[in-house]
Parts: sequence; structure tokens; C-alpha cells
Amino acid sequence: MKNFYQDTLKSKVLSNYELPLVIALALLSGFIAKIPSFFGLDGDWFFPRNISFIVLPAMAIYFIAKSGLEWRRAVGVITLILLSALYINLLPGDDTRDTLVLSFIHMPLFLWSLTGYAFTGGNVKDGQQVTGFLRFNGDLAVIGVVIVIAGGILSFMTIGLFELIDMDIEDFYFGNIAIWGLAAVPVAGAYIVLNNPLLVKSVSPLIAKIFTPLVLVMLLVYLAAIVWTGKDPYNDREFLLIFNLLLVGVMALILFSVAESPGRVNTFLLLVLSVVTIIVNAVALSAIVFRISEWGISPNRVAVLGSNLLVLINLLLVTYRLFLAVKKPEQLSGAHLAIARFMPYYAIWTGVVTFLFPVIFGD
Repeated sequence: MKNFYQDTLKSKVLSNYELPLVIALALLSGFIAKIPSFFGLDGDWFFPRNISFIVLPAMAIYFIAKSGLEWRRAVGVITLILLSALYINLLPGDDTRDTLVLSFIHMPLFLWSLTGYAFTGGNVKDGQQVTGFLRFNGDLAVIGVVIVIAGGILSFMTIGLFELIDMDIEDFYFGNIAIWGLAAVPVAGAYIVLNNPLLVKSVSPLIAKIFTPLVLVMLLVYLAAIVWTGKDPYNDREFLLIFNLLLVGVMALILFSVAESPGRVNTFLLLVLSVVTIIVNAVALSAIVFRISEWGISPNRVAVLGSNLLVLINLLLVTYRLFLAVKKPEQLSGAHLAIARFMPYYAIWTGVVTFLFPVIFGD
């Protein structure tokens, strides 16, 4: 099957009903977001468990229809989503327990993986298809920000106009209108991106090219500052969290930078950035191993250790591909394929943390 993101493939079945389907899915997302209000549930209990179910199931259904996913696989995806919702809402215990917090954090990543499976039409072994999904996420983020900004301007104008006639509608507006609009942004943004692929095609790679040298300089200065200040990363949890977010950001920069053939100079900058990030990853890994050796195994430490090991292996593969691309630019496609083909391993790990950690490390 062709990559429908690149070729804007439209299912014959969906072609006449795509916009009504998107509207229905947007309403579904809004309804899920309003469940606490409709049924008198505690929002502090509901949203940590279900925030990802507001957006990602609707996206998955849209991609199932858009890609023409074979019906048995489609049923499998929907069944996994429903079982995931049941599982996360039936987990017992205090919401501050480490295993529960890890499940709350990793559930969106697991559902995102299912969404990617639907996007590719089940062709997760096709690196080009997976790359298309990853690039789609960057374009969706761009168009999503534009929609939110436009919606914010409209909201403040609306509230302001009503204030001029002495009507305070702020609480009503944000509680009954804005929440539906925010819930609809991802699936509406997906519709816009997939049906207007040239609209934001070059924005994500351009942003990545601009930020690649900036991030590289920042990392080099930061590593020098760590040595200069004598900062101890081995006893600072926030330090490790920032490092993990940094690793994800660097992978995204590499993916979007190589998408538009950045040229030899930028490819070399990406290679240097990858090498520096590997050094950062090594520091983070050594800190995690130190914390485990000093204070023993905990769900958080094992989760971070597993994710860092996966990122390190992936970074080494990407760095090797970038090294080859510096000499032979035609090898550049191997860099983003190295990221894309590693996605199933990330998906498996998120599933393990989400579903098995509460069982393995349960109180």
C-alpha cells in the first residue's frame, strides 16, 4: 500500500464521508472530555487515567478508515484500546503510587503506538510508512498550534464582546464550548494535514534545521557548565528527567532534519549532535545505574533505565548512518529509517511499563 500521507491516498469508501466522520470523532472526543461533568466523576481521578483516551482513539479510528486497514486488524486495534481503557480505570491503589504514575505516563505512548499502527495500515515493518507517521506528528503539532492560537483569539474576542453588554460568559464558555474545541483539535488537525499535505510540508524540517546548531551549542555549553559547577547528576532526579526529554527532542530534530536532504554541512552538524547526545545519554545511564546500586531497584529506575538503553542503541544506529551520509549523501535515508524501524521496540517497552509494572511492582 502507498504511503497515504505522502500521496494523499483516499479510501473510496471514505471519500464521501470523511468530513462527517471527522466531525463525529471530534464530538466523541469532546464527549469523553466531558464525562466527569456528565456523570459527576472526580476530575482529579478521571483525567490522569483517561487524558489520552480523549484524543487518540478518535485519531486511531480516523486512520483505520483513512488507510483502509484490514477489518480483522482494525477490530484488534479497537479491542486493545477498549481493554486499555478498562485496565487503567480498574487499577487499584493510590494515584501517587509509582507504578500507577508510570502507567498514566506511558498509556498515551502505548495508544500513540496503536495510532501509528492504524496510520501505516498495519505495515509497521515498512520504514517509509513509519517515517511518514513520525513526520505527520511534526506537521500535526505545527497545525495544532496554529488552530489553538486562532481558537484562543476567537475565544477572548467572544468573551470580550459579551462583557461589553454586561454578560459574564467566561465560566460557561470554557466549561461547555472551549473544552469541546480543544478535544477536537487533534483529529481536525489530522484532517487538515492529510488533505492539504503541502500546507505544512516544509515547516517541521525548517524548524529542525534552525534548531539543530542551536541545540548543539546549548549541549556543549551545558556539558561544560556541569563540569565547571561540579553539578552531581547522580543524586538529582530532575536532572535525569530533563536528560530524557532532551534525548527525545534530539531524535525528533534528526528525523525532521534529514527528511529534506539537509546537505553535507548540516549532516555533519547532525552527526556531531548525535555524538554529543550519546555522551549525555551515557552520563544519564551511569547515573541511573548508580542510583540502582545505591538504593536498589524501583519502578521508576527500571523504567528510565529501559528507555535510556533503547534510546542509546537507536542513537548509535542513527549516528552510524549519519557518519556514512557525511561521505555518501545517498546514505542519508538510512538515518531516518534507523529511527522508524526502531519504533516497535519503543512500543513494546511502553506496553510493558503500562500493563506489567503495576503487576510486577504492585504493593
